[in-house]
Amino acid sequence: MATKIVVDPVTRIEGHLRIEAQIEGGRIVNAWSSSTAFRGIETILKGRDPRDAHHFTQRFCGVCTTVHSMASIRCVEDALKIRIPDNARLIRNLIMAIQNVQDHVIHFYHLHALDWVDIVSALQADPAATAKLAQSISDWPNSGVTHFRTVQERIRAFAGTGRLGPFQNAYWGHSAYRLPPEANLMAVAHYLEALEWQKDIIKIHAILGSKNPHPQTFLVGGMAIPVDPDSQNAINADKIAHIGKLLKQARTFVEQVYIPDLLAVASFYKEWAGIGGGVGNFLACGDFPMDNEGGGDNLYFPGGVILGKDLANVMPMEEDRITEYVTNSWYTYAKGDDQGLHPFDGETSQKYTGPKPPYQWLDTEGKYSWVKSPRYQDQPMEVGPLARMLVAYGRGHQEVRDTVSFVLGKLGVGPEALFSTLGRTAARGIETLLLARKSELWLNQLADNMGRGILEVHNGEKWEPATWPVEARGFGFHEAPRGALGHWVRIEKGLIVNFQAVVPSTWNAGPRDAMGQMGPYEAALIGTPIADPEKPLEILRTVHSFDPCLACAVHVLDGRGTEIIRVRAL
Repeated sequence: MATKIVVDPVTRIEGHLRIEAQIEGGRIVNAWSSSTAFRGIETILKGRDPRDAHHFTQRFCGVCTTVHSMASIRCVEDALKIRIPDNARLIRNLIMAIQNVQDHVIHFYHLHALDWVDIVSALQADPAATAKLAQSISDWPNSGVTHFRTVQERIRAFAGTGRLGPFQNAYWGHSAYRLPPEANLMAVAHYLEALEWQKDIIKIHAILGSKNPHPQTFLVGGMAIPVDPDSQNAINADKIAHIGKLLKQARTFVEQVYIPDLLAVASFYKEWAGIGGGVGNFLACGDFPMDNEGGGDNLYFPGGVILGKDLANVMPMEEDRITEYVTNSWYTYAKGDDQGLHPFDGETSQKYTGPKPPYQWLDTEGKYSWVKSPRYQDQPMEVGPLARMLVAYGRGHQEVRDTVSFVLGKLGVGPEALFSTLGRTAARGIETLLLARKSELWLNQLADNMGRGILEVHNGEKWEPATWPVEARGFGFHEAPRGALGHWVRIEKGLIVNFQAVVPSTWNAGPRDAMGQMGPYEAALIGTPIADPEKPLEILRTVHSFDPCLACAVHVLDGRGTEIIRVRAL
């Protein structure tokens, strides 16, 4: 007998996401992904100075603020043919790399780990055995018996009051949890440590960007923060040394806590190497330029497209092959909703007047999401850390290949395991490790430039609108933590006439297109086992593996639409 369930909104994400799933024989046979909140910032940008666009696009999200600055500035620089100084490249790389490192660690511990870690089980752990486990997998110094006993008592104090604080509501005791109590206690301890770690690491943004979130030093043509060894108000030797200390702190935590925890947890869930594969197509725009020549091939993470999981045939990514459909989205295109539009011609119109939320059930035969459906050559594509690592692996990136082989070897699984929920989670850890290490190189290069008297951070050659062509258009890409991010701008007489953003969660969370093809979230859920339809923990595992950026409570409904249980946000 078929059962239809709803998770709305999905928690431990940014934004509002609803998942509906049809279950038969204990597995998902159909799924629909819906974003239920409209923003409209692209519309707000029309008529504005393109040099100001990055201040507005940061507000797309309260988490991904830096990434939209980067993409919007790059698209304006592309339109106006502006080349930035080398110091600006290095500062941008540092800001964006530490954004990825911090974001990925936060995701693993605070957004995704609780899909695998049973907090309540940690109350039954033996702190001495937990210490032994922790010391067997890492040299992290904070792994003594006293530390784990203290953490356990903190949890017990919460539980004794009838409240678990930040762990209050979840599916604790669910049959799908596999970790022994000691592994659960270790993970909870590191959850708490990661909270302290991340607030220190992101100070790099405060130094280089003046604040976080919403850094203020991004600028069309380069950066607004000076580099000057003789100024206390600039990046100088003292600030370089402090950033270096923070980068080492970041790398140490990733190497000694995050990666060992990832491997330890994943070893209990190897069956998830065969669940959540999705569309099998992957797209990466590439990022982190290694020099200032502007060539698309000299990026630390290369760009490319993989179709049908074919790692032996990584094709170049060409932006003119990207389109967006609104066939099943709450928008209307002037020339009809059955065709895809390139972002230069994209429309963000709310002229559609049919059913929208609130609703009891989605109109899954019609329009059911505020997210559009991006396609590459009319194919749905997954973006994100997994796409980046697969493209780099396929293109022979030696550091990626070595790290992927190390992780797969530790787990005892083959390369096919990458195409899964587990692979998606592992790829995020691999990327974090690589960026944590590479950031120190970029800082050293910045220090070397400063030592040689190379201090330029901004190219003001084409800053004034009087130097611009009457019409210009450009696109800018950035590999944000959640995947390939693209901004497109059209400028006429010095003002924006159209602006479109195709963001990672648009690629991944989009609904079906005009050909009926599922988006990556929807496709990844097909075949997922569901042990208890009233507690669909397994849905959260696969959806969270994408790190959605789209809510604050969960509702579970049966096939007749009757509310069975309401679970407040965790």
